[in-house]
Amino acid sequence: MKPELKTNDFIRVKGARENNLKNVNIDIPKNQFVVITGLSGSGKSSLAFNTIYAEGRRRYLESLSSYARQFLGNSDKPDVDLIEGLSPAISIDQKTTSHNPRSTVGTVTEIYDYLRLLWARIGIPFCPNGHGAIQTQTVNQIANQIFNLPVKSRIQILAPTIKNQRGTFANEFAKYQQLGFLRVWVDGQVYTLDEEIKLDKNTKHNLSVVVDRIVINQDKQTLGRIVDAIEGVIKLTEGRIEVLLEDGKILSFNKNHGCDQCGFSISELEPRLFSFNSPLGSCEYCKGLGFSYEPDVEKIIPNPLLSINEGGIDIFKNIVHGTSLDWQRFLSLINHYQIPLDQPLGQMDTDLVRMILEGSDEPIEIKTVSNSGAKNVRFEHYEGVAHLIKRRHLETSSQASREWYSAYMSEITCKKCQGKKLTTNSLSVKLGGLDIISFTELSIDKAIEFLLQIELNQEQKKIGELALKEIINRLSFLKNVGLEYLNLARRASTLSGGEAQRIRLATQIGSQLTGVLYVLDEPSIGLHQKDNDRLINTMMVMRDLGNTLLVVEHDSETMLAADYLIDIGPKAGNQGGEVVAAGTPLEVMENTDSLTGQYLSGKKQIEVPKTRHAGNGRTLTLKGAKGNNLKNINVTIPLNKLVLVTGVSGSGKSTLINQTLVPILERLVNYKNVKPAPYKEIIGVNHIDKVVVVSQDPIGRTPRSNPATYVSVFDDIRELFANTKEAKARGYTNSRFSFNVAGGRCDKCFGDGVIRIEMHFLPDVYVTCEMCDGKKYNPQTLEVKYLGKSIFDVLQMSCQEAYDFFKAIPNIARKLKLLCDVGLEYLQLGLNVTFLSGGEAQRIKLAKFLQKKATGKTLYVLDEPSTGLHIEDINKLLTVIQRIIKNGDSVIIIEHNLDIIKMADYIIDLGPEGGEKGGQIIAQGTPEQLLNQVDKSYTAQYLAKILK
Repeated sequence: MKPELKTNDFIRVKGARENNLKNVNIDIPKNQFVVITGLSGSGKSSLAFNTIYAEGRRRYLESLSSYARQFLGNSDKPDVDLIEGLSPAISIDQKTTSHNPRSTVGTVTEIYDYLRLLWARIGIPFCPNGHGAIQTQTVNQIANQIFNLPVKSRIQILAPTIKNQRGTFANEFAKYQQLGFLRVWVDGQVYTLDEEIKLDKNTKHNLSVVVDRIVINQDKQTLGRIVDAIEGVIKLTEGRIEVLLEDGKILSFNKNHGCDQCGFSISELEPRLFSFNSPLGSCEYCKGLGFSYEPDVEKIIPNPLLSINEGGIDIFKNIVHGTSLDWQRFLSLINHYQIPLDQPLGQMDTDLVRMILEGSDEPIEIKTVSNSGAKNVRFEHYEGVAHLIKRRHLETSSQASREWYSAYMSEITCKKCQGKKLTTNSLSVKLGGLDIISFTELSIDKAIEFLLQIELNQEQKKIGELALKEIINRLSFLKNVGLEYLNLARRASTLSGGEAQRIRLATQIGSQLTGVLYVLDEPSIGLHQKDNDRLINTMMVMRDLGNTLLVVEHDSETMLAADYLIDIGPKAGNQGGEVVAAGTPLEVMENTDSLTGQYLSGKKQIEVPKTRHAGNGRTLTLKGAKGNNLKNINVTIPLNKLVLVTGVSGSGKSTLINQTLVPILERLVNYKNVKPAPYKEIIGVNHIDKVVVVSQDPIGRTPRSNPATYVSVFDDIRELFANTKEAKARGYTNSRFSFNVAGGRCDKCFGDGVIRIEMHFLPDVYVTCEMCDGKKYNPQTLEVKYLGKSIFDVLQMSCQEAYDFFKAIPNIARKLKLLCDVGLEYLQLGLNVTFLSGGEAQRIKLAKFLQKKATGKTLYVLDEPSTGLHIEDINKLLTVIQRIIKNGDSVIIIEHNLDIIKMADYIIDLGPEGGEKGGQIIAQGTPEQLLNQVDKSYTAQYLAKILK
């Protein structure tokens, strides 16, 4: 139930002019669920993030001391006249949580911290050698066990100080003698410390100090001697005690957690013991990563049908029979063992392939000739291609070289800890039969069920009650935002933007803050309609705690659930930046000026096609796909059709397409050295001659890259400027109009338009270049005009403005028209690509690929292209995709958006649930055929509502 609005309970914004906002004035109700929507580029994020959140953050930083501010960076005042009623602001965006391989869902949500505390306080250590649970024992408990040995037993109480170590230990013997001890027990034999003890320094030895020799009698004096002896042992061994019996048998005890049968012991349980970021708990081999980078045979020999001469060993493919020293050394191995150069590697004797990869079994003659002609002959082991790659990867100081060798390596599960990151000691502690890592590998759903059903004794319940409650609550928050298929061991770097955002959302719910302004960026991304209701309810819970939610969103259900809806427009870029409508969803639907309102009310909609594309009759069949959670599935994909791969979050869509099908095709068709997830067979590859993956990855990492350079239209524009009369008169070529080379660019900022000022321990500061005033070019270059516009003026134009300006130049107009067709008419040609959203980057790539001539055998793959798109933008995108199909090519889209799904020619629906409960094809066919499968497909159930 939403709270009633109080008088003047608003965030009041006056005169907002950030980016394309046109002096926006608006009152946003506080403690409400507010959605800001509008076309892509209309100014939604400029209002929500760049104005309201930015000002909230700036005010918070200004409240801190100058000392604290130096670590948090500067925050400029947004271009706005006034903001009143602003609460402390928290931004939850789509950025991936962390690229650190040590960062997991468990660490990001801080649930793992509570788990470490729980396992340390109520976990039970078990002997890894199968001797059952081990407990701590007091000195008196150990003494009583020894005291209860048969009367008249002759025993020696030992302090085991050296276990399986090489050395002569002369210093140790001298130290024990100085401490007053008389005897030592070495490798099964007793020596007196006053005699010379000679040990082989290269042999491993076991050494114990004889602390006391006792005959068991049932009297207090004997018990007292035993206690004294045990306390003496503990001073030397930190808890391990051994008792040597007359028959030579040894009894082992441990004051700490120790096994009394094999002597395995574990130090005091503390949270650090379960941290893979701590030296105390992390596996000593992989340092807590769970994996190591090792050479991968499938990457070194990607196509076993090729011979060495044909480039079968990928790292040598460009230097076969060349003068490279690496090739000469390799050729020495070939000549010594007479390895056939023309035989396919897959048919070669396995011992020969092993030597190629791992090196020669014996020293061989290795001949090399340097560039200067100097000859060198050495007899040594050839190290092998795999070892060569690993050594160079470790030794090189060049980032480019390291990346080169990394292409032939893969993450290999750590052999010591089996990928569990922790030491044997840490993994020996169990709760409910599970070690801490095994628990984190359970899905969120299973983890909650496990904790609710775990059997604990009264002491464990009392100690672990609060931690258990907190863990279950936080896991439940993750489930409520549709992430029950994830597990806590999942690496944060592998999460999608939507998943990362919903994790942060769940974390904020767990904090139980009130009076906060939360600014969210499309939290519904990547979420199936089935889970959308739970996400909306979660946001309402946050609102009911007394918070204001400002959500940038395009999802219809979210907009309709909002307390207040703000539509920014009317169009994008320079034609946007205004509040078109604001009010309840019903009020916005009744506003005829609102494009969003028209779509929400049904007055405008994306029409379902009357006929589906027939396709070309060819298919692509993948058999035995079993990567991640895929259940050994077979799938047939019709070509020259729009194929939608759907399913709930975590059902296996990305594994099937992005991690299996695409790498297979890129390897076989695009000849890339990539490794697909496990599969059995693929049929129909001959129908594909090119694979185009239109991902949402950034299209550039430098400020010099922009939409114009990426789609190559800037080359044509520079050529046009170079052909003007003024440019020819001055002798300017097209390079004069490039900001990447000297001549026409500003000499002070080198064409960046800004100057970077290093602040050492503070973040770098960028200031507008005073010489060119941010225009990137020198004055002489800017004097050259085309139809009254300089090259800088052109870069300031939006794609639509530039298209109108260059309409008479076919080559330029064609490329600009494609940018407009994919819904990017508002983008500035010279915009720094690092500012682009994932959805915008994806559409720019699509525009670039569409420039090329259709082959009829190209396969386009898109992953959630609806991200960041308004319904009107989706309509434009679908028009472009339909053009691809009509040209004879094929399109596969992974998507949750029903407006795109309903346009499919063929749907492959995975499920039935996410994680372990997914990975199966539960429905397939045309959208109409899916309506007959609503009993097993969630997608079909929601599709039925809009295809009636």
